[in-house]
Amino acid sequence: MDRPVRIAVLGDREPAFVSHRELDAALALLPAGVDAGWLPTPQAHAVAGGAYDGVWVAPGGPFDDDGAVLAAIGHARRSGLPLLGTCSGFQYTALELAGALAGLDARHAEAEPGAPDPVIAPLACPLHGQRRTVTPVAGTRFAALLGDAPFEGMHFCGFGLAPAAARALEAAGVTLAAHAPDAGVEALELPGHPFLMATLFQPQVGALAGAPLSPLIAGFVAAAQEHATIRLQ
Repeated sequence: MDRPVRIAVLGDREPAFVSHRELDAALALLPAGVDAGWLPTPQAHAVAGGAYDGVWVAPGGPFDDDGAVLAAIGHARRSGLPLLGTCSGFQYTALELAGALAGLDARHAEAEPGAPDPVIAPLACPLHGQRRTVTPVAGTRFAALLGDAPFEGMHFCGFGLAPAAARALEAAGVTLAAHAPDAGVEALELPGHPFLMATLFQPQVGALAGAPLSPLIAGFVAAAQEHATIRLQ
């Protein structure tokens, strides 16, 4: 391959956020030949320009440009561009899928307080800097990457997928790939897509302390590498 694999980390980087520092540390663990860097959300239109082989929708929402983030997710869904969403990336991926596939009025209660029947609603127990036991659903791609056994996932969030929206997404063909106490649905994946997966927990956490790259992130990177290879054929 005569050019690096390019991954856009779509988000508004804030060094004060530990989740962003953890994400930077995870990026440092990516294999040689993979060029991953932050793309501010007002520039999210670049995702549809063909310059990237994958997009990681980062924590930190509401974003500077929510609409641009949703448009980038929609492009990834339609085009087969590999996508990973974590924390807010999970929330906005769920919003895009809910509107496009389930026909819901895709509202986020943090961005629109008081919105009726939001897709993303306040958690009964906010999970700011807290771990919960994440249980993968056997037979999912998520479980194939991370295993069937429950594991501890770190959260920095107060909002998650509303139960009614989760049922609607599942009915529309989206796979609910993991669950956790207090958080509800922890992972989404889109069958038939090269790689479209999002998690409420943050798989990058631990990189600052020297933990190896999460198999979930490694799987996303492998999908981006495959995307780049196909593009060059």
